Amino acid sequence: MTHSFTAGTAADVPATPCPEPRLKHNAAAVALGAFSMAAVVGGFALFLHILGQRSPRLGPVFDGWPEAAANSPLAAFRWFLGDMTEPLFLKSDLAALGLLAGAALAWWAGRRGRTWAGSLSYATGLWPWVLASATLSLLLSNLAFGWMLDDGWQPTFVPFVCVAPAVVLLYGAGWKACVTGAVLGSATTTPLALLLIPALSTPLGLPVVVANVLAMSLGSVLAFTVARQLPWLTLQGPGRTAQPHRPASGLHRTFRNDARWAARRVLKDFTETHFFANELAGIGVILAAATAFVLNPGMPSYGSDLLPHILFAQALTSAIGVVLWQRWYRGGGWAATYASVVSVAPAAVLAFGGSWTAMVGGAVLGAILAPPIARLVSARLPARFHPVIGNTAAMAVSTAVALPLLGLLPH
Repeated sequence: MTHSFTAGTAADVPATPCPEPRLKHNAAAVALGAFSMAAVVGGFALFLHILGQRSPRLGPVFDGWPEAAANSPLAAFRWFLGDMTEPLFLKSDLAALGLLAGAALAWWAGRRGRTWAGSLSYATGLWPWVLASATLSLLLSNLAFGWMLDDGWQPTFVPFVCVAPAVVLLYGAGWKACVTGAVLGSATTTPLALLLIPALSTPLGLPVVVANVLAMSLGSVLAFTVARQLPWLTLQGPGRTAQPHRPASGLHRTFRNDARWAARRVLKDFTETHFFANELAGIGVILAAATAFVLNPGMPSYGSDLLPHILFAQALTSAIGVVLWQRWYRGGGWAATYASVVSVAPAAVLAFGGSWTAMVGGAVLGAILAPPIARLVSARLPARFHPVIGNTAAMAVSTAVALPLLGLLPH
């Protein structure tokens, strides 16, 4: 979800030195690039909405999928894949294949020095291990709790985007970090989500995402508390990663480069929660989810028919966040502009039926609230505690604050 950290420092300090510390952004260029990308995604979402009304309704639907996954190996495997895109509120096995294909293309191109591919997993060279640990954690979660799907949807997806990949970024490549992160993630986050949903979200009338991301935050605290005591894990120090992060806007400050950086940053935010943070992976998941929607709108995004609305709200909240908090990106820094993409914005769309108030209001409130809260919490974490703790805590707080406020508005 962000750079690997060696200490509890401010949330824009990368683990490896940035080669372009003087890079600055032209505010007008950043706004143009970010909102242009949001407009492109919005136009695509509108086109997708029109196509969805003419869908042939082919293939499976979400209704009954959880129950089938508890009893059918094929449905269980599809559920496992769908868990990979559930953090984005897309929940589609086809979307997961698009996510993985885009990331794999970026990895292949990056290994061959193709700059158009962008960085992957912060140019650390750890993407295969990030994916392996996250996938193993997801598999363990499904094996341990998949039987509960007989009762309907369960939060089996939560380990995929928190503890496991963060452990790899902190402790580096190798099976020790990979397996340890996977076990710690599945043993903490999913059980906590199962407890917090009925104990917190349900009685308070809050979206389930609040319990899920709070479970990720608390589970990460527990996991990193244990990890720092394990003798076989060695903290990854500066210079130990494969490559330092290189800001995508390039060495020279030009209007075009800054606009291009902002547009690409919006796409990156679609896979930042997976610790991929790559444009091609973002494009892959968007296009594959769109394909799933056109084939059958009753499948992705829990069969809500609101996938186009969610995509637009996500792009808009990312664009607003990038513009508002662009100063934190300067000089190779970082901001949690993705946090609302996977919490406030899509949760508002689902909670209020895709109204304009929900799409725009959720995007604005999420972009305003989530990044500074994430920064505030992450800057105060002790050594060996990854800022995913602060990022997910910010998702929980901002969603719990924003949705009741949106509920006061007409829809």
